[in-house]
This record gives sequence, structure tokens and C-alpha cells, in this order.
Amino acid sequence: MTLGITISVSAQQQDSTYYLNDVVVTGTRTPKLLKDAPIQTRLITAADIEKVDATNVEDLLQQEMPGAEFSYAMNQKKHMNLCGFGGQGLLFLVDGERLAGETMDDVDFTRLNMANVERIEIVRGAASALYGSNAGGGVINIITKEQTTPWTLHLNGRLARHNERRYGGAYGVRGKWLQNTLNVNHTSTDNFNVHNAKNPSTQVVATVYGDRTWNIKDRLVFTPTEKLKLVGRAGFFYRELTRTADAPERYRDFNAGLRGFWDICKSDNLELSYSFDQYDKSDYYKIPHLDVRDYSNVQNTFRGVYNHHDWDTGNILTIGTDFMHDYLMNKNMGCLSESQNTFDAFIQYDWLINAQWELVSAVRYDYFSDHKGARFTPKVTARYQPIDNLNLRLGYGMGFRAPALKEKYYNFDMVGIWIIRGNPDLKSELSHNFNASADYTTGHYNLTIAAYYNDVRNKLATGVPHYQSNDNKQLYLDYTNLENYAIYGGDVTVQARWDNGLSTRLSYAYTNERLPKDKEGHTINNQYIPARRHSLTARVDWDKQFTRDYGLLLSLSGRFLSDVKNVEFIDYYDISQGTNTIHYPAYTLWKLSVTQRFGTACRLTCTADNLLNYKPKYYYFNSPMTDGINLMLGLSVDIDRLF
Repeated sequence: MTLGITISVSAQQQDSTYYLNDVVVTGTRTPKLLKDAPIQTRLITAADIEKVDATNVEDLLQQEMPGAEFSYAMNQKKHMNLCGFGGQGLLFLVDGERLAGETMDDVDFTRLNMANVERIEIVRGAASALYGSNAGGGVINIITKEQTTPWTLHLNGRLARHNERRYGGAYGVRGKWLQNTLNVNHTSTDNFNVHNAKNPSTQVVATVYGDRTWNIKDRLVFTPTEKLKLVGRAGFFYRELTRTADAPERYRDFNAGLRGFWDICKSDNLELSYSFDQYDKSDYYKIPHLDVRDYSNVQNTFRGVYNHHDWDTGNILTIGTDFMHDYLMNKNMGCLSESQNTFDAFIQYDWLINAQWELVSAVRYDYFSDHKGARFTPKVTARYQPIDNLNLRLGYGMGFRAPALKEKYYNFDMVGIWIIRGNPDLKSELSHNFNASADYTTGHYNLTIAAYYNDVRNKLATGVPHYQSNDNKQLYLDYTNLENYAIYGGDVTVQARWDNGLSTRLSYAYTNERLPKDKEGHTINNQYIPARRHSLTARVDWDKQFTRDYGLLLSLSGRFLSDVKNVEFIDYYDISQGTNTIHYPAYTLWKLSVTQRFGTACRLTCTADNLLNYKPKYYYFNSPMTDGINLMLGLSVDIDRLF
């Protein structure tokens, strides 16, 4: 169950979060001005991304979203917790398309590079009525830029501590009917050791593993008529991580898609699309030159969405359907590979009752061929505008998550601790989300207050370790459905921007979790470290254009996360020793950036990350993996603007 409160104050037209006249699409699958969106949507713009100088979505969200924390799971896989939701409870999209593959229970965040991103739309709360499984906690949709000028050529680079390097380039052209954008980005960071004090309370990290990545994307748009647009895309992602010199790990993704938009008439439009995504993991053995693939997830998705817009009333009817073939190969599954087909159909009606009232209702049907599972999910939201600059919203949505093939068919010996076993009889996780919000805009400020409540049933997770009947030698950890999972909390954001170039934002988030229980009534801990109860993010920017050829941006940002406690086994190999309550300490990190603009083409950015030189006493899995202040130097050049 989730209860939350959001309060924010921001600039009316120019603030860095609420660009009220910008268009958003994620909440309803139809274009809406942010100020008129019936579903509360958080917007992170290209300007925000530029200020943060984010490499990937992890860098961005932990600076921009209160309550967001990225920590380590087993084997230094990254795990995201956003106000109690994480892993497969938050649906990540790129231009509306799902991502194949996962690391533990999260997408591979290093795939989500921030180069050429136009905006990120975040919808909190259940969105399964439009997006199906995994959208019970919300949707994070990353939307890429369109090519708007005849040609562009952008180059950028950044150097930092531990031999961190980031190089990128984008080349775009636009003609009468065709436009194309090619992006190439490369990052690398060395492994480095960290030092812990004596007698840690639980497992610590001694070496932080770096990696090197390549991310290549190409997007081609063909517009033969004003009413027809075709978008083709292709991409390749590669990441290598070296834990042992003789056998580095490799991660690859191949993706492609074709989407067509047809304006049938003034009131009707149709979207048809096909998407392919294949995410693989392998181990490369250098001496025999063998690349052994041990994981592959392949998704083929077909989609159709039809919209009818009644211009006389402002009402919009949306009808859609998806078909996906999902294939999973994993050496840790008993049968090595499994696959299933999923089908859905949804309908939504956006009813503009009058100038003050708007009602949006939707219902969706999902069918899963594996064990013939099915689910209906409804959603309804009302927006009331008593005066021009005040919006009140109230909604209910059902969320669900179908069991993943891994959770049904896993059979994995986890380094001798226990055998993790899948459960083919798992039920779908179900949630009921109630939310309310109000936003008020006046002058340079915007005030938003929101509350949400989410009751989760049959939560999909691992249960209590146990011995098999009379065998007291081998421990088993089964996937199961848990009862009575609850989260409640809230966040407060204050923002303002003045005509002198000064802007500021302060955000506070409160999150509390009630742990679920198994079928026998035993309290089960979250398989990851719980969300921190208090978190705070702050940013102050001063932007000044001194002359036509020189401008300066000063940005100070920071975040604070409170301590958290977690109940863990004293000895994972011998659970008879019982449990301990582990205390994970609070921490704060600050970053100062100085960006100089030379003309309209060049930007030089000097950054001091971890400005206060914070070093954890113990490097636990959810401690920041920093060993002191990190100085970064970045340069970006728009070659086309030099001429």
C-alpha cells in the first residue's frame, strides 16, 4: 500500500521541472499540455539533463527525483528504489517501447544513455490500464529528440577520476521528406579499491568494478505526406565488466523498430509499430577465446493504437492492442529456455465534460499463454479546474505484474548459500492505487500537492529460506506470493526562478514500508534493502549571459539520505543462528558545477562531485561508492553552430 504527498513550487513558464506549455504523452498516450494533463506527470527536460551533465538515467534520477536511490544488489548489479517501488514495479520505456533483459530485477541502467534525450516523463502510481504488467508503481518514459535543422554535428567528452572517460557524438540531417540522426557514445571507468573500517556489521564491498560501454543508435524519419510519417530505428549496446582478468563479463543489446503514424483525417489517427529487442549476457574466456552466452531475452512486439478526437467537444477515444513474443534463455533455468505469447487490448475515453471538468477512464485486458493467465485492469481519473491557474486531480488505478519466466522456472545454486527455485504456480501481483493532487500556478511559482495510496496483494518476491522436508543440509529459497505489502510516504518540492537568472529547488521525500508476510503469517523482509525513510535533494543555479559570446552557469546540487535498518541473517549458510538488525548510516553528497559558454557552440564544464569529500566508514551495498572528491572536466562543441 502506498500513501504519499507531493508539494512543489516552481516557475510558471521557465522552471526546470514544470514547463507548463510543454506537451506530454505518457499519462494518456495522447498529446496534452503539461498544465492540462489529467494524469499528474513529472517532466525532466533536456535543459535539466544538461545542467546535471548526466551520463545515464541513474545519474539523472538520483539528482532530480526525491526518494530515488540506486544501490547494489548481488554481484554489484544496480538496483533502483523510487519511494518504495523498484525493479520490475517501475516500467522503463524508450519512446514508448519496453526494454528486454534485466540484471537481477532491474533493467540495465547503463543502456539508458542521456545523449540526444528531449525529455523524460514520469508518471507515478498504477499505469497498468495503459501499459500492462510492470507498471504498478509507475512509468518512466525516455523520449528522444527530433531533428529540426538542416544539419547538426555535436561532439562532447568528459574526464574524471579513476580514469573515467565519456566521449560522444551526434550527426543529424533533415531534408524535405527525410531526417536522420546517428548517435555514438563511449564510456569507460577503471576498477578501484575502497577501504573499510574493522568489524563491519554485514557484507561490504572491497572493489568497485568499472566498465566500458559502447552505445550506437540511428533514427530515420520519412515523411512522404503531411498525413503520414514513418520512423525506423536501430541500435547496438555493448558493455564489458572485468571482475577477473581472464574472464570479463559482456552484455549486449540489439534493438530495432519501425513505427508508422497516419492522420486518417482531422479527427482520426492511427499508429502501427513493430519492435525487436534482444539483450544477452556472456562470459569471455580470453585464453581459449571463447565467448559463452548464458542469458538471452528476446522480445518481438507488435502494436496498434487508434485515436479519435472530437474537436467540437474535446473528447478523445483511444483504442489499442499489443502482441508480444517473449523468449528467455538462462542457464539457471531447469529447462534452459522458456517462451510465452502475450496479448492485450485496451480502451480509454478522455471526456472533457465542460471547461472545469475532465474525466479519463480506461480498461485493459491482458492474456499470457504460459499457464493461460489473464487480467482486467481499470483506471479512472478526474481533473477539476475551478479557476485558470488551479488544477485538482483525483484517481484510482489497478496495477499488476505478471510472474516473469525466470520467477516461474528458475533453478539456481547461489554460491552454495541456497538454491533459488522458481514457482510455476505464482499468481500475478495486484495493486490498488488511489491518488489525489492539486497544482496552483501564480507568477513565477507553481504549487503542487499530491497524495497516493497503494495496496499490493500477492507481491512477487522470494520467501523464507527453508530446508527440504527431512533434508537439513541444503537450503532452498523459493519465489512466492507475499501478503499485505504496504508503503506510505510523501514528498515536498519548492522551486522558484527569477528574472536575474537565479533559480532554486528544494525537495524532501518521506517513505515508510510495511513488510509483507508469507502464507503462514511470517514477516518477510524486502529482498533488497528497504527505502530510506527521509531523503532531501537541493539545487541552486545562477545563469548569466554577460556578452553575446560569453555566458556562465553556476550550479550547486546535493542530496541527503537518512539511515535505514534492515533485518538480515547472521550467517546465510546457517540460518539457525537467527537474524540481526543492521543499521545503515545516513549520508549526504554535494556537487558544484561551473559551465562556461563560448559563443553558441562551445561549453566547458568543470565539476567537483562529492564536494565535502565524504567517504563511507563501511562500503555496504547501499552506500555511495565514492572514495572522495571527484573532479570532472567536460567539453561539448556544436560544430554546425561554428559556421
